[in-house]
Amino acid sequence: MKLAEALMNRADCQKRIEQLKVRLNRSAKVQEGEHPPEEPKELFQELNDTLQELESLMIAFNRTNAQTVLHDRITLADALAKRDILAMRRTMIQEVINAAAVKQDRYSRSEVKFIPKVHIAEL
Repeated sequence: MKLAEALMNRADCQKRIEQLKVRLNRSAKVQEGEHPPEEPKELFQELNDTLQELESLMIAFNRTNAQTVLHDRITLADALAKRDILAMRRTMIQEVINAAAVKQDRYSRSEVKFIPKVHIAEL
């Protein structure tokens, strides 16, 4: 299976799982004497099949990422972990910058004045 095809299959599985979740929630309870719009047992079976397919794809992705070595001798899995941490770090720094860049809405000298305690340009 080609990478593009596997990625499309993963996206399809994730969409189906979200749709099944909605359908299961709709069929989880009904008024007394009524029937659910869909049979929950069948929906659970479809959910289990889809989850199994997604698990197989994820295992294949992880196995490939762990075996693929990049030019600087780190695996693709390690590079992806580093990318995720860099993204988290960047997001946190951006949030601190946004919090420190307080707009002063003072109407008189007696109102509270805020000052940044981090060097925004340095961040």
